[in-house]
Amino acid sequence: MFGRVRAWSRRHTKLAGVLRVGPLTLLCALTVVPYASTAPPDASVLLHLAGYLGLAAALIVPLWWRDRPLTSFAVVSLVSFGQWLAQVDLQPANIAVLVALWGVAYQCSFRWALAACLVAELGVFLALLNWELATFGMFFSGTIFVVTVWLTGLYANTRRRYLEGLEERAERAERERDQQARMAAAAERARIARELHDVVAHNVSVMVVQADGAGYALDSDLDQARLAVKNISKTGRAALAEMRRLVGVLRENEAASTDYTPQPGLGQLEELVRGSAVPASLRVGGAPAELPEGQQLTVYRIVQEALTNALKHGGPGVEAAVEIDYLGAELVVRVTDNGRGAAAQESPDGHGLIGMRERVGMYGGAVSAGPRQGGGFEVLARLPMAKAA
Repeated sequence: MFGRVRAWSRRHTKLAGVLRVGPLTLLCALTVVPYASTAPPDASVLLHLAGYLGLAAALIVPLWWRDRPLTSFAVVSLVSFGQWLAQVDLQPANIAVLVALWGVAYQCSFRWALAACLVAELGVFLALLNWELATFGMFFSGTIFVVTVWLTGLYANTRRRYLEGLEERAERAERERDQQARMAAAAERARIARELHDVVAHNVSVMVVQADGAGYALDSDLDQARLAVKNISKTGRAALAEMRRLVGVLRENEAASTDYTPQPGLGQLEELVRGSAVPASLRVGGAPAELPEGQQLTVYRIVQEALTNALKHGGPGVEAAVEIDYLGAELVVRVTDNGRGAAAQESPDGHGLIGMRERVGMYGGAVSAGPRQGGGFEVLARLPMAKAA
């Protein structure tokens, strides 16, 4: 029940505040007329009512401070103590002390709750001092009432903390379950990757042997050569089918409609630079050579990531220059910009440079990135020239 009430109060904070203060406010409003009749003969009724309403407001308004229970209780207690010093009789609004006491016991630690309970007990004692007919039984009855409110708040506090603990454990269990599921999926993908390697390696080995046999049989036995070529075709199709099946399992978060568009390469660099959100230029130096598709994709992704970083961190008015140099033994990719350089703030969740290094490392290359002299930023990658398959 407490859990449902707490959830409801979270969703309807204003309405919960009205229910917390509304009954006491209504009680004070209903007693305005009877209190006006108790005004002394030599006193103004309006002044008497103004004092009553002012004191009631000073006691009730702090109860709206739900997020600051200690401050609320302290203000209500000080107003009540000032009322005692002025020898003003108890009013219905003084019940605000008990409401504030419950708020401290419900929201604060035990030591603050105990201190608030002792202060409320002191208030009961001081109130009875001004009462001519006060007895120990009356003090005991007031103490029982205060302690009952205090214990109710403590129980609600304990129940709230218990429910919060249950929610936290449930969330932690859910996170651990999801983490274990991800770990199991990662282990399964690693196993599938090993199987993919074995299947592809076996089929490629068979295809190489068949191709060598076909080459030897071309001059002496055409039928045997044709059979070897058919076996190569059959083995290649089987390898592709198996690879598609296994790679489909390895892919995560893939949409239902798979995109079979070829991966971009060096031929799409000009389009990438021209369509970039950063004004950029492209220069290609040296004699272009045919590169494997994977290495072309690596160059494309490096340029794409460097232009993206220039847009994110370069600042307003940034421009970039992309240079591709074929130096015979290696391919050099340089992307520079005239942005903020070292003054740019690093993104805590950025993994662009790590991705570049992983891509370049597959081909035995190296990549560096950092501010350059004179301002701006530079990304420099060197890849050994690989022969196209």
